[in-house]
Amino acid sequence: MSRPEKLFRVTRQERSRNLCSLCYGHRRLCGKYVCPIITKAKTLMSLEKGLSKQNIFGSSPPAVFVGSWNYPKVIAGPLVPPLLTFDSSVMDAPEMWMDKTMDEILRYSFSLVRGKRFIDVNAARTPNSLLSTLQEIVMASKPVDAELWFNKRPKLDIVFTPREPPSGPSASVIRAFLAENPKVLKPVEKVASDTDLKAVDGIITLYESKISQRQITRMLSIGLLGTIRYKRLVPTEWSITAIDDILGKKILNEILGYLWINEFMVFGHTAFGNNVQILLLPSSWMFEAQEAWLTSVDSVPSVDYELVWGRKTYASHLAGAYYASRLPVLEYLQSIRRQAAVLVFMEVYPDWIPIGVWRFREICREALKKSPLKFSSFEEGLNEIGKRLRLPLEKWLKKSKIIPLYKEQKRMTSFLG
Repeated sequence: MSRPEKLFRVTRQERSRNLCSLCYGHRRLCGKYVCPIITKAKTLMSLEKGLSKQNIFGSSPPAVFVGSWNYPKVIAGPLVPPLLTFDSSVMDAPEMWMDKTMDEILRYSFSLVRGKRFIDVNAARTPNSLLSTLQEIVMASKPVDAELWFNKRPKLDIVFTPREPPSGPSASVIRAFLAENPKVLKPVEKVASDTDLKAVDGIITLYESKISQRQITRMLSIGLLGTIRYKRLVPTEWSITAIDDILGKKILNEILGYLWINEFMVFGHTAFGNNVQILLLPSSWMFEAQEAWLTSVDSVPSVDYELVWGRKTYASHLAGAYYASRLPVLEYLQSIRRQAAVLVFMEVYPDWIPIGVWRFREICREALKKSPLKFSSFEEGLNEIGKRLRLPLEKWLKKSKIIPLYKEQKRMTSFLG
């Protein structure tokens, strides 16, 4: 297994944190006969009629899913809703979900039927007809009509993963056809057809061309990026964090040349049973993310951090949440052309539902859209943060690696007479 694949794999710790706190995504392990999440999902879904046959016709958002189980021969397939009267473009677009209710988000996710087929990750170099169809779906700039044929009627199972929104019914797909020619944007077509372009360069090119991060992630996952020698399928949950990290590193190289901010800035937003608070400090780049699960009376935050030149190792304590929260902050600093040290505090409340690590990315982005509260001292900024968190501030301060460094940091003015 290559280093990037090791780097972005979902850890056992992350999986246990991010899956259902009652049964970790499996039925009845908590001893209760009825799982409230699955019951809610099945109530929301009106798919019985659409799944009465061994084939479905619907409009893919467009989206596919690539699993990590059994790597390097993974399960991959399209996501298609058996609904003809619904605009499916929002169904796989977390960046459009901030004003949606949890019921709506669950309905989007559980209404997407997963076609499944075992595919070797190296098949991306010489794709067969099914994989070629999946790649065409991902390249589309808007929903594309597709027909799937299964070996049997899809099962109404619910699957939770740490980084992806939950997914709904699934079945082994025999054939997949597109009912129309997908519309493909020029940057997407150019990057996908360039077999001499490295994956990282292709990712950055697409990002700078305003292609959505969601589509870039899918393109990496389905084997459309990279030189012909190294093209391969990448499990979706790995590709999500890989894109967050690659784009973050690209922006970091730029902001290291900017001047520092000149005041302390506090941002925050709460959604989906998660609270994110951000404190920017006048300093060279440093970043620390802490995550606390308020599911017990003695909750203790987990922490990962980096100094001015970034991380050399994987953020194993927060995993995908670390990279998902870092990217929006870097995008914000890029937009104001300033450099700062950053503290991100993330609380997960007992009423949360496992909908994927994307929530931290989008909650951070939502927070950073607001006008910040500004302070002239570090203590004032921390006090404001403390008012916004349920977990006592002392617990966060005790775990912090950046705060002691910041307090000890000497300014150039201290060397002047």
